[in-house]
Amino acid sequence: MDLELGGRVILVTGGASGIGAAIVTGLLAEGAVPVVLDRSGYRRGMVPEADWITLELGDDAACAAAIRSVMERHGRIDGLVNNAGRNDGVDLDAGPAAFRASLNVNLVPAYTLVHLTQQALRDSRGAIVNVASKTALTGQGGTSAYVAAKAGLLGLTREWAAAFAPDGVRVNAVIPAEVMTPMYADWLATFPDPAAKEAAITRTIPLGQRMTTPAEMADSVLFLLSPRSGHTTGQWHFVDGGYVHLDRALTGN
Repeated sequence: MDLELGGRVILVTGGASGIGAAIVTGLLAEGAVPVVLDRSGYRRGMVPEADWITLELGDDAACAAAIRSVMERHGRIDGLVNNAGRNDGVDLDAGPAAFRASLNVNLVPAYTLVHLTQQALRDSRGAIVNVASKTALTGQGGTSAYVAAKAGLLGLTREWAAAFAPDGVRVNAVIPAEVMTPMYADWLATFPDPAAKEAAITRTIPLGQRMTTPAEMADSVLFLLSPRSGHTTGQWHFVDGGYVHLDRALTGN
C-alpha cells in the first residue's frame, strides 16, 4: 500500500533512537522528508540521511528557531510526531519542583510545537501523532510525573482533534506498552537478572508473549500520518499485543 507520504515534511521529536528512529526510518522508506528534533547530535548510524536539528525541546526560543528553519528550508510542514520523553521516576517524594521539571520534559514541548506549527499544519491539512504510554491508563507506581504527562498528552490528543477538525488536520495518539528500545534495555539492565525480568514481562503479553518492536510502533504512526487514514482523528491507538485490554488468562499464567 502506498501511504502517499512522498515529499511530505514530517517533524519527529526524539528521533535519534528507539521508536523515534524507527519512525524516521519508515518515513524515509516512504519517500517522506523527516526532520528530527532531538537533543542528541546527528547520528548517521541510527537514522540514515534525515534532516536534523539539535536542540533542547524545553527551550521555547530554540523550538521557535527550529520551526522557522524548517519553513525556510522546506516551505511547509505536513506532520508532527510528538515522540520525545522518558520515564524519569519522579514520584510523590520528589516534590513539586521535580514534578514541574518533568512535565517540562514530557508534556510541555508537545504543546509548544503544536502552538508553533499550527498554521503550517492548517495550510497543509496535515496530521499530528502523539506517542503516549500505557501507564497513562494503567498506572505503574513510582512515576507520578511521567504518568501525568502521558495522560495529559492523551487529553490533548482529543482537544487538538476537536480544535483542528474544521481545518482538516487530524490528531491521534499511539499507546505503546512494552517496546524493546535502547532506553528500555537500559532499564532492564538495572535488575540483577535482566533476562529473567524480561521473561517475566513478556509472559504477561497476550499476543505472542513478546515485546512490541519499534518498527511495529512506527508502522502505526506512519499510517496515522498518512492520507490513507484520512477520516481518523481523536483516536488512541494501542500497539501492545493486547497488554492493556486482554485477559491475562490468555497468557497461560
